[in-house]
Amino acid sequence: MVSFSDLGVSRDLVKVLASQGINQPFEVQTESIPDGMLGNDLCCRAPTGSGKTLAFGLPLIERTRPAEPGFPTSLILTPTRELAEQIFQVLDPLSRELGLFTYAVYGGVSYTKQFRALERGVDILVACPGRLIDLLERGSISLEDTDIVVLDEADRMADMGFMQPVCQIIDECRIERQTILFSATLDDEVADLVRDYQTNPVTIEVGPKEVSMESMTHYFWL
Repeated sequence: MVSFSDLGVSRDLVKVLASQGINQPFEVQTESIPDGMLGNDLCCRAPTGSGKTLAFGLPLIERTRPAEPGFPTSLILTPTRELAEQIFQVLDPLSRELGLFTYAVYGGVSYTKQFRALERGVDILVACPGRLIDLLERGSISLEDTDIVVLDEADRMADMGFMQPVCQIIDECRIERQTILFSATLDDEVADLVRDYQTNPVTIEVGPKEVSMESMTHYFWL
């Protein structure tokens, strides 16, 4: 059986995973991690609950450069505060093992704590599009050093009307970057993201294929 070490994950992170009872990678992790480690763009169709957080999170942590205060080098965009917090909880102990600081920003909470964290310095930023746009417009953060971008649940961000801010955010990042996209579907606006913001992405498909609402044909019997 393939191990995390076989996929190129460092010994320090393998130890953290083992302490959490995580010893064998899921399919999406086996398929995604090697190319992620190489810095390739990834376009992955995978359902929620498939293990995708570690699939993008482990390569991201291994490749993240230490950041200057206010200039995160890695960014994970996600549609909801609940998902942002879940991703943070998974990645924080792993990133700390390599001396990296992970932080999540989202709406519905005070700006003060988020300002302090950004001033201290955040290497890996997990963010919802709306709050991140606010922080960019306030001048509290810059993405000019961000060279790894993950779009998690891109289809949900499209359904929630976040495509314009998502594109605005990506445009603020470095042109030479790794862009990783995970989505339950790869059509419609998600396909536009792949076309416009990824370079020769490795395409990975795991689990049953879902169909977006926009692609459905509805029949009514009268």
